Amino acid sequence: MEGSLVRQAKSREYYDGGRDDMLKYIPQTAKRTLEFGCGFGEFSALLKRRLDAESWAVEVDETAAREASQRLDKVICADAHASLTHLPDDHFDCIVLFDILEHLVDPYSLLLAVQPKLTPHGVVVASIPNIRFYRTFLKFVLHGEWQYEEHGIMDSTHLRFFTRKSIIDLFEGRGYRIVTLEGIHPTTSRTYKLLNALLLNTFADVRYRQFAVVAAPCSGSRQ
Repeated sequence: MEGSLVRQAKSREYYDGGRDDMLKYIPQTAKRTLEFGCGFGEFSALLKRRLDAESWAVEVDETAAREASQRLDKVICADAHASLTHLPDDHFDCIVLFDILEHLVDPYSLLLAVQPKLTPHGVVVASIPNIRFYRTFLKFVLHGEWQYEEHGIMDSTHLRFFTRKSIIDLFEGRGYRIVTLEGIHPTTSRTYKLLNALLLNTFADVRYRQFAVVAAPCSGSRQ
């Protein structure tokens, strides 16, 4: 289906994970949150506790959705696009998209479709893998390898691949203003640091495994 969140059978570890690393990007004033692809609901449950938030989520895997529903206020078990008709407009202060957009056939239309679901000061918070990450970059540039894996940047269920520049295009091209765009989970490779220094910081974006994004709809762009 166009825009479907595609997932194969995965281990429990795939759906688990609190993503504490992304907590700092969530507005502390958010009182109603929505997370797409929540897995077992750990992160949204954390927001519910920390912010005293009303926490909603969308999860396509039935087993994960069932468990998440025990932790959160409302969980919709559906494809990302199919869930939209069940979500109220002008309701959420923060919509969470952690490692989701790369799984979609059409992430562009989803970013457009969620805009009316946000309150006037609402934001989208996303984490997106960086296909130019140093170790992945070496594999396909130096060694000519393009091999899918069980998880990570080359996860076999990824349908889209992004760089820092294409992330900017992804959001700005859909009527968003980027509030924050930061690299997260950097490589510790000394070789990378030397190479980037020699190239006058030209490969700065290659350092990061993922990018964290906070974006808000531009004035007049909400449908």
